[in-house]
Amino acid sequence: MIPPQRPPLSTDLSETQFLRWYWLKEELQGFARANGLSAAGSKATVSSRVAACLAGRPRAEAPARPPRRPAPLVPPLTIHTVVPAGHPCSQVLREFFVNALGPGFRFDAPMRAFFADNDGTATLAAARDHWHATRSGDARPIGPQFELNRFSRDWHASHPGGTRDQMLTAWKTHRSLPVDLRPAAPAGP
Repeated sequence: MIPPQRPPLSTDLSETQFLRWYWLKEELQGFARANGLSAAGSKATVSSRVAACLAGRPRAEAPARPPRRPAPLVPPLTIHTVVPAGHPCSQVLREFFVNALGPGFRFDAPMRAFFADNDGTATLAAARDHWHATRSGDARPIGPQFELNRFSRDWHASHPGGTRDQMLTAWKTHRSLPVDLRPAAPAGP
């Protein structure tokens, strides 16, 4: 059976047809701009806005502007430094943690969540403790917006000797299929 070809992204699509296919964020933003929709926000946000447009539902407004960020932390930082609420995962923080925890440090999902949930009372010592508490060998869930990352992890688990180029070829094939015709497990090289 020859798989169906992805239709062009146009106002001729139904919402159901649109949701069957993988779209790049750039494609969604281009469609949104061309049709008077806001192209702001995450891929999921823009996608839901396009789906609503194609279904004839009222247009969702652009996301509200985020609140102003606090003044950035300035070195020297210590474990007693209090991190203001809303402070981003910055290069200054990265440098502190690389020095305190070693070169393996990165702002992964648990660390980003720690800073996002901070109410302005957390210290860098609490962040360090959180880092240690969230280190385990268990694979962490990958958010729905990171489709390629999830596919890559699953593909490499199924094909331990596979190369990155083989995985990317499999990904292109996977994303070219409608959602309802994709295999449950990533295909081989």
